[in-house]
Amino acid sequence: MATVKDIIDLLEQVAPPALQESYDNAGIQVGEVSPAVTGVLLCLDVTEAIVDEAIALGANLIVSHHPLLFKGLKRVTGNTYIERVVMKALRGGISIYAAHTNLDATLVNRYWARMLGLVDVEILQPATSMLVKMVVYVPCEHTEQLRQLLCEAGAGSIGNYDCCSYVMRGEGAFCPGEEAHPYCGEAGVLHREPEDRVEVILPRYKLGKVLQTMLAAHPYEEPAYDIIPLDNEWHAAGSGVIGNLPQECDAMDFLRRVKQTMGCDSIRHTAQNHSKIKRVALCGGAGGFLADAACRGNAQLFITGEMGGYHHFHEYAGRLIVAEIGHYESEKHTKEIFYDVIRKKFSTFAIHLSKVESNPIKYL
Repeated sequence: MATVKDIIDLLEQVAPPALQESYDNAGIQVGEVSPAVTGVLLCLDVTEAIVDEAIALGANLIVSHHPLLFKGLKRVTGNTYIERVVMKALRGGISIYAAHTNLDATLVNRYWARMLGLVDVEILQPATSMLVKMVVYVPCEHTEQLRQLLCEAGAGSIGNYDCCSYVMRGEGAFCPGEEAHPYCGEAGVLHREPEDRVEVILPRYKLGKVLQTMLAAHPYEEPAYDIIPLDNEWHAAGSGVIGNLPQECDAMDFLRRVKQTMGCDSIRHTAQNHSKIKRVALCGGAGGFLADAACRGNAQLFITGEMGGYHHFHEYAGRLIVAEIGHYESEKHTKEIFYDVIRKKFSTFAIHLSKVESNPIKYL
């Protein structure tokens, strides 16, 4: 039977914790990870009503997009809704887990783009300082096996390509010491060995596993290797997305489609400065910081949950149609993302999409 940890491990394969922003607090929020799962409740925010819903459904795991805990609690007395949620969850034996900006970086905006029918979708602002290059020197007869093992451990993925590596042949030289146990050569004698230089690129958060795999598979007692930080953009993760509509359409007609698809009560937007649009950028939540990136990507329309203020709209007037649909409205589909990920692997317990309306903002 699946445990809470099994569900967390699965979610963290698609939304690695290392991708969360520095201010974030994604991960386990409340409760234990060892219990068997009796049911899962999926939501955007965790409120008291959400915990009540989980209890009524017999679910002992709540998976939310927004973390319940952003700051440390100095006391748990029930004076705030956060404290009351923690108390109620613990009394009910319910664990709470959140995947927030780490999920934003991988799936949230891509899923939204599919909902709106965008094609040729790419990350709008790719992650940086996330990649490293591993260079390792290995006897030629072990090269192919090592290449394969490194790729299986998570190295060598570049865009839509897997098992990417580079090999250059050369000669290594070493002199084993008296207490060494060399794969080849003799103690005290300088030895020269035909070797291959194998290079692979990988995300930094996978380095531990890849390095462990390399050291276990390498025939040398003391393998020679380098870990080189890269400044390359990583287009597999990042902030926002940009893509194209299959056909040009009127901007206001498209925004009406967005309003219907996302269930918005209203959309705030700048003036229509393009009669037709084709290129659209998106960012769920508070994405106003990406408007410049949308301009650089030649987007004609940028849609986000929160733009960031009145004057921010002024800044892009005449350059870019900017539309703000509401934070909740732009991210409520995260429940469906969680459902798709969990249901593909686990089918022995009930998975529920919360029916509680958790949007704190109302429209008159």
